[in-house]
Amino acid sequence: MKKNMGNADRLIRLILAVVVGVLFYTGVVTGTVAIVLLVLAGIFLLTSLVGYCPLYALLGVSTCPKTTGHHQ
Repeated sequence: MKKNMGNADRLIRLILAVVVGVLFYTGVVTGTVAIVLLVLAGIFLLTSLVGYCPLYALLGVSTCPKTTGHHQ
């Protein structure tokens, strides 16, 4: 699985996941909205850790900087 997410993209997703976690923990978001946001936060966390987004692959998108002659 080739990485298709750059560092900035990964960091933004990680920050969003943490923010959602804090909002849930502090009770700012509850109910169905909280569940949906927690699922999205989990997806953001997982994709940021592995550096690969399946949706990006389907759409042919990559935020990973192009490297010349080196494999990551």
